Amino acid sequence: MSNPPPPGEQPEDDPFLKKPSEPPGWSQGPPPGGGPPPGSGAPPPGGGPYGSPPPSGPYGTPPPGSPYGSTPPPYDPYGGGNQYGGPDPLSGMPPLADFGRRLLARIIDALLIAIPLGLLEWATSDRWVYETRSGEDTSDVISRAYSGSGLAWNLIGIVAYLAYDTIMLKRDGQTVGKKLLNLRVAMLNDGSVPTTSAALGRTAVLWLPALLCCPCLWQIILIITILTDKPYKQGLHDKAGKTVVVSTAP
Repeated sequence: MSNPPPPGEQPEDDPFLKKPSEPPGWSQGPPPGGGPPPGSGAPPPGGGPYGSPPPSGPYGTPPPGSPYGSTPPPYDPYGGGNQYGGPDPLSGMPPLADFGRRLLARIIDALLIAIPLGLLEWATSDRWVYETRSGEDTSDVISRAYSGSGLAWNLIGIVAYLAYDTIMLKRDGQTVGKKLLNLRVAMLNDGSVPTTSAALGRTAVLWLPALLCCPCLWQIILIITILTDKPYKQGLHDKAGKTVVVSTAP
């Protein structure tokens, strides 16, 4: 006959005896599959956090190629890259276009629109009025009678400039002038061809102020912003469309 347990102690085979708790994640041996025991700190086999292959794509292995022609730049275009050890904001981008070629391309595009419009207006506006300045005995003054056609031609010019740039940029990022000088307009974040909204916004800021009120002053403002902007050489129109102008020369 077994001896009774001392007073105050429960028998070892008592079903209500509480066993010591095990620390979380601890087990007597490795889990099935041969991996390290949970909680050991060793990564499971397979490369991923749950035994799966490492991810690929925009947050893992970069996809091959990009619209710029190289690996997409690993930076935030509106916050990355600085003098404190951040990534180079121009990494992965083709060379930015120099100002001289940008200016020449813009002059070519402006002439391609202005010359046909001027010839068409001259051919269709054939009403002339000869007026004599009152109180003067000198020669007559020839003035053109627009009869509302001036406003109409202004509107036609606005539509022509906006349509030209918007259609060309959203097609392949190149106007005629930019194509001749090996330039291209690209979205800053990934180098893709500008969307319709980006192309229209960029074109509106580029042309509307010049066509409506102050052509010379507005062009000077755009030139200053291009020359002083760092690091992307963006004019106000580039910032409106979130675009950059890059070189496509080999």
